[in-house]
Amino acid sequence: MIALSITVRQGDFTLEIDERLDARITALFGPSGAGKTTILDCIAGLRKPSSGSIILAARPLFDAARGIDLAPYERHIGYVTQDVALFPHLTVRRNVLYGRRDGQKLALTAVTRMLEIEDLLDRRVPQLSGGERQRVALARALMSAPDLLLLDEPLAAIDVERRRRILPYVERVRDELSVPIVYVTHDADEVRRLADRVVVLEGGRVIRAGAPAEVL
Repeated sequence: MIALSITVRQGDFTLEIDERLDARITALFGPSGAGKTTILDCIAGLRKPSSGSIILAARPLFDAARGIDLAPYERHIGYVTQDVALFPHLTVRRNVLYGRRDGQKLALTAVTRMLEIEDLLDRRVPQLSGGERQRVALARALMSAPDLLLLDEPLAAIDVERRRRILPYVERVRDELSVPIVYVTHDADEVRRLADRVVVLEGGRVIRAGAPAEVL
């Protein structure tokens, strides 16, 4: 469970959210500029809120009043961004292992088998399709043994057919590894298929929240 109660001010834009994200997959849904990625950046420690607190499973990641602001590497959070940010000069194997955290028990073979990228391990990033890159980025995030996984519109740059092929892999992570996920999207079909709960944002405010069948 993540308790998120923050205010973020960026020029003329102000984001305010006070929510408890306790589902297996919570979707942040809304138009561009609503504040979805800003929320992920704050959770990951890449952006500092103006005020408030972020608590993950009773562990404070950020608390303005108490002067707590953990560095990204201290938060134990996996983050897959829209551009996947893989290292083009490294093989898939080295990309996946790059994020591995000391002492974590998740085996490389287990992750690569689950995401079906075993045959890609010796390839380099330029040799991969868009869908393959997304699966490699997801594998790298999982190898850090995250307490929480953040996915920022991971399928936005992929065509509809490839999107349908990748969604089952996200479902496998949800069902087999029990890693809670915060999933940013503007695609209602993805929300209906993946999420247990959806938070709808508009102009930096939460306008609706609840089960996808009710909210959408």
